[in-house]
Amino acid sequence: MSRLWEKGLPLDQRVLLYTAGEDHRLDARLVDYDIRGSVAHAEMLAAQGLLDATDCDTICAGLRKLGEQFHAGDWQIELSDEDVHTALESRLTRLIGEAGGRLHLGRSRNDQVLTALRLYLRDAADHVQHSVRGLLDSLAALRERQGEVALPGYTHMQQAMPSSVEWWAAGYEEAFADALAGLDASRRRMNKNPLGSAAGYGTPGLELDRDATTSSLGFAETQTPVTAVQLSRGKAEAGLLFELTLLLQDLARLASDLLLFYTQEFNYISLADDVTTGSSIMPQKRNPDVLELVRGASATVAACLQECLLLTAKLPSGFQRDVQRIKGPLFRGIDLTIESVDVMAYLLSRLQFNPENIQLDDGLHAAERANALVTQQGLPFREAYRKVAEQYSAKTAK
Repeated sequence: MSRLWEKGLPLDQRVLLYTAGEDHRLDARLVDYDIRGSVAHAEMLAAQGLLDATDCDTICAGLRKLGEQFHAGDWQIELSDEDVHTALESRLTRLIGEAGGRLHLGRSRNDQVLTALRLYLRDAADHVQHSVRGLLDSLAALRERQGEVALPGYTHMQQAMPSSVEWWAAGYEEAFADALAGLDASRRRMNKNPLGSAAGYGTPGLELDRDATTSSLGFAETQTPVTAVQLSRGKAEAGLLFELTLLLQDLARLASDLLLFYTQEFNYISLADDVTTGSSIMPQKRNPDVLELVRGASATVAACLQECLLLTAKLPSGFQRDVQRIKGPLFRGIDLTIESVDVMAYLLSRLQFNPENIQLDDGLHAAERANALVTQQGLPFREAYRKVAEQYSAKTAK
């Protein structure tokens, strides 16, 4: 196996293990995207007269066949491949012969991996949004089922003002709708085409048409100048992880509400048996483990964001190998977000509020009574506030 950068010199196995890292495992999700980028690149080379048309057709057909074989389980990325790029190019050359070696003209692994990652990130954002819409559907269905159920609204963990399942659920719906908008905004940096920037300084002596690959891959713009591409490493990734962090924070707050509502002391809600677990020692227990793990997932995704930001902090310009380590937290954050949102959507679809257990303190209407003194008797609000406060103080004293 000859990796893309090899020059016939030996490589210590420990160095291979360390430098390849997780790439041979993580890159499985990038196979289709690297093929798409490679096909677009080959077609651009052919259009520029830098690749024979027959070779271009052979390369593109070979790449698509390798994609089919990968999904059929006929091959996988090995440690000896190091990454998806070597895995595809080496197998392509074995499949179609010498023409496979012509594909890499005018690009580097640096712009190649970034192209595949940005194509993947666009689809990942779509996947997260699909999951969030499912969560919104579950909240809307809950409002439809039990929106009229009265709830106390809390401040400082104390009953404060009247609320309802309708209001409670609608608040979270707005938060998750905002997450959809945030995910849309995160696409700005994903939609810049890095292909053709090579290792960060272009391709001297070659007339590439970078706008052609921008069009064929559906990017919004060609990233220029070429020296800006490596400076942008980690920004699209961090932008997406930032939006996922905000999304998971709202999901964690929803989980915290439900955990409180599920306690015996509150007993505001019932959870379906198939979303709770048992205790290994206490026969009577049904535990809301899912909600606790969703709450904990917010910390994991926030840590993924921090890891991504810290990896690129204070790097000099040009390519630095540190950025390879972004893939792990990036993929982990995306996967955990989708899993958490989906499981919460399912849990909500099976959740019931227990209105008979919801006790509403009379003090919930205190602010309303103060407002009534203003509108009906013309009192200044501060005077009305004091009058109502005195009434409640007197009740408490009794």
